[in-house]
Amino acid sequence: MKAVRVMNAVRGERLHGLLETLADFGGLAGGGMNRQALSAEDFDARAWLIEQARHIGCQVWTDACANLFIRRDGLEDLPPVMTGSHIDTQPNGGRYDGCYGVMAGLECLLALHDQNLRTRRPIELVVWTNEEGSRFSPGAMGSSAFVEPQRMSAYRDSRDADGISVAQALDAHAERFVDLPLREKIAAHAFVELHIEQGPVLERAEVPLGVVSGIQGVRWYQIRCQGASAHAGTTPMDMRRDAMLQATRCLPAIEALAERLAGAEQRLTFGRWQVKPNSINTVAGDVTFSIDFRHADPAVLEAFDAELPNCLPEGAELQPLFSHPPVAFEAGIIEVLQQAADATGEASLSLRSGAFHDAMYLATHCPTGMLFVPSRDGISHNPKEYTESSQLEAGARALAWSLVQLAEQA
Repeated sequence: MKAVRVMNAVRGERLHGLLETLADFGGLAGGGMNRQALSAEDFDARAWLIEQARHIGCQVWTDACANLFIRRDGLEDLPPVMTGSHIDTQPNGGRYDGCYGVMAGLECLLALHDQNLRTRRPIELVVWTNEEGSRFSPGAMGSSAFVEPQRMSAYRDSRDADGISVAQALDAHAERFVDLPLREKIAAHAFVELHIEQGPVLERAEVPLGVVSGIQGVRWYQIRCQGASAHAGTTPMDMRRDAMLQATRCLPAIEALAERLAGAEQRLTFGRWQVKPNSINTVAGDVTFSIDFRHADPAVLEAFDAELPNCLPEGAELQPLFSHPPVAFEAGIIEVLQQAADATGEASLSLRSGAFHDAMYLATHCPTGMLFVPSRDGISHNPKEYTESSQLEAGARALAWSLVQLAEQA
């Protein structure tokens, strides 16, 4: 069986070497990574990856958002099976987030090459541009633009902290990779993304593989409370209009709402605070804070939308910032991924992703699924991000089995 042969040809030591080489591009002294999307470090990493791909006879394309598509031809010219993730990082991120999915995909192509096997369908490794969103906003830019190319007209005007636009960065990419042919959006047979969990569930369960059922939906809001700045020493408490007290006093009500609607599954974060004038001896006159609420049930998200205004003080301004519905992955892909996990001989667990991934957008384009491997202590976006070598290999083996199995489908 082809899937078993390719799975068994995956080499953990080679995978580790690929990850180590990729980490040289933008590596920091403390062990972290800073490889921003469409930066010089990103370009150098892409050049190395393209060289590796062409060495084993793969074709490489790019598109309007500088996504990279690395194809190993199939026996028939059919829509490909895709895998991949991203190689851009947080400013002081780890070496596995996104990168592991790309390097494991490359290892699968190398295993196919070693075995001199062709699948019925082509298999493509994709590097999605600007998933992290740490240089340009929004995140998951490349995958969302692939699925909905009309987004590019707005994305091109996005600028980084230095004022460089996406359009300028894309022009620099085109100049660096002048030999890469451009490709329009194509149909895909399936997409599988392998990723570190970025949470503690698999490690706590002592299970090396996770078969992901879907991705939580999310709501982002901004709340603004306005009062009046005043002297901290001279203004009596009963005469103050303290915006900070207004803001903080509504937090228990918001937390109670999330608890009532979601119970133990609630994910509620008050993440960003802006206080004006932000002075130690001045009553706050203007306070803005953010809310991040996530859940897998759209009805819960809609109820939170409807009831949140009732939790806020009179006069508070509520501004929705971002909304994305929950994503349920394709049942047929989940079944193949579970079979792949079983084929490795490793234990697995079904779980849902709380973090965004490129697969969130691909799920609207083609049958999609995800595999997770554990993250030590649940740490990610951090130089301490780590996954055991044996677990990295197990994930790559499961990915190889699933890609071949899907690529053999009619």
